[in-house]
Amino acid sequence: MNKNLFLLLTLFLFSECSTVPITGRSRVNLVSDAQVLPASFSQYQGFLKENKVSNNTVMTKQIKDVGQKVSMAVDRFMRANNMIAEANSYQWEFNLVEDKTVNAWCLLGGKVVFYTGILPFCENENGIAAVMGHEVAHAFAKHGQERMTSTYGQQIGAVLVALASSKDDPKKQAIWNSAYGISSQVGMLSFSRTHETEADKLGLVFMLMAGYQGAEAAEVWVRMSKQEGANATPEFLSTHPSNETRIQTLKNYLPTAKVLAEKYNAQAKGFSNK
Repeated sequence: MNKNLFLLLTLFLFSECSTVPITGRSRVNLVSDAQVLPASFSQYQGFLKENKVSNNTVMTKQIKDVGQKVSMAVDRFMRANNMIAEANSYQWEFNLVEDKTVNAWCLLGGKVVFYTGILPFCENENGIAAVMGHEVAHAFAKHGQERMTSTYGQQIGAVLVALASSKDDPKKQAIWNSAYGISSQVGMLSFSRTHETEADKLGLVFMLMAGYQGAEAAEVWVRMSKQEGANATPEFLSTHPSNETRIQTLKNYLPTAKVLAEKYNAQAKGFSNK
């Protein structure tokens, strides 16, 4: 077995699981902030240079104001829960880009972009906070690093399948490799949906902590579902939960999120943002 592959497999087998704060979900992450944050910050600046930042001062200010409030809620949570070094590593930045694509994202370390195309679905400041909370939650939960780690695992699995079937005839080898490729891809889609659902829940808590109306989070996806209609991708072949699943999850989780937001705001009293 290749020495690097053996080392990577060893890391997987003996790495410790950590848990995502608030949700408590177990995760394995072999990628540290120090390894990825410099590249993330550089990538963000490169994106801004290559794309048109909006000159709509009103909407840009709203994006930045909402982003600041939501990120301050996240920062207070981290400082109140002994995540000081992690809180200090974030370099929050919020920008609105002129693009009709219905999208928003947050790079590792707190670099956020909203596209103008998503604003009609946000409709109001609470809707913006819902999307902001969701995107910030991806960075908070380190979903990017976890996906990188799982990709390493997928590569190891492919090699192990190839080694295990190496003595079979070529047709059988092709069948095994094909079966693994399909099953692992569907598995990765499910893994991504887990991240999306987790980000929905965490984002709901963070927007509530920031003082926004959590009920609007589900309404954003109601508006999304009306736009997509029958063209939506089947959930089991999508990286995201279906709109219907998402709406119901947000509605069901809202009472819990309200309790958690109150708890964490009370806990964070006395912990000021840096």
